[in-house]
Amino acid sequence: MTTLFSPFASKDLHVKNRIVLPPMCQYEVHKKDGVPTDWHFVHYVSRAVGGFGLIILEMTAVEPDGRITNRDLGLWSDEHIPAYKRIVNKLHEYGAKAAIQLGHAGRKATDAAIPVAPSAIPFDQASKVPHALTMEEIEQQIAYFQQAALRAVQAGFDTIEIHGAHGYLLHQFHSPLTNQRSDEYGRDLTRFGVKVVEAVKKVIPESMPLIMRVSAQEYVEGGYDVSYAIDICRAYKEAGIDIFHITSGGEGPIGSGGRPGVEAGYQVPLAQAVKEALAVPVIAVGKLENPTDAARVVESGQADFVAIGRGALRNPFWALHVAQAEGNKEVIPAAYQRAF
Repeated sequence: MTTLFSPFASKDLHVKNRIVLPPMCQYEVHKKDGVPTDWHFVHYVSRAVGGFGLIILEMTAVEPDGRITNRDLGLWSDEHIPAYKRIVNKLHEYGAKAAIQLGHAGRKATDAAIPVAPSAIPFDQASKVPHALTMEEIEQQIAYFQQAALRAVQAGFDTIEIHGAHGYLLHQFHSPLTNQRSDEYGRDLTRFGVKVVEAVKKVIPESMPLIMRVSAQEYVEGGYDVSYAIDICRAYKEAGIDIFHITSGGEGPIGSGGRPGVEAGYQVPLAQAVKEALAVPVIAVGKLENPTDAARVVESGQADFVAIGRGALRNPFWALHVAQAEGNKEVIPAAYQRAF
């Protein structure tokens, strides 16, 4: 039986268990230069010591105006690489695999003088009206993703996650709510995301799997549902995505289309639907910090991984406590075993 502590392999990515630290912005870059700090080093390395198998660094902007805020991480310069390499090397030392989520906030870039988007539609009434990207500017954005991916490889990351969820730039392109273009990027709403995937694939090793995070449900009036999400994921799979990280929402203020559920595992059926429709590995997320709930998702085959977000913020050693409860003491670091 597959359990939380079963190994997983995709291409040359070999993960010791099914427990993922999902990307969660820390807003701790006080110099506003995009460079990871000691906060990020301690935050991520402590979760590696704490037993997480795959650690995905928070959304990392591919250009300065792609940040949600100016206190976010970036990978738009070669000068960023050493700080990431320091983190990756230590994650490996403590048995975790390292991933990085590359993204662009698009119209949700709150500190950009003029944010960009597929169409000039603001996020809400309090937000700036974004500049609709020209064809040339779209090509430049694709190049930004490619260049950041190459730097991620140079920093030693085991895999890369492309952020296509939560109302950020890729999501803005593939959502009918936010993409009202009449050109080729409007006629095919997955074209931008596909081009990004293809560009990234050109600069990463063939043996490296590629992950994409996708919102499989929108929660505003007129938003798309999981059947639409499966169609866009199919296009991304054909372009080269190996694993999908399934979440929901983020395209607008929640409420006009009905609030999502808040029970444990409320997003798991979305992940299961994508997994079953496309026969791909998936990461499930959403209030899964109860070990029984998390274990059930993997053991039942609904998803291949569970991402523990807020639960991991509260408890860096979540995975070790689960191992203790299961009598799986050998995964606990020797220095900590006297406490377990």
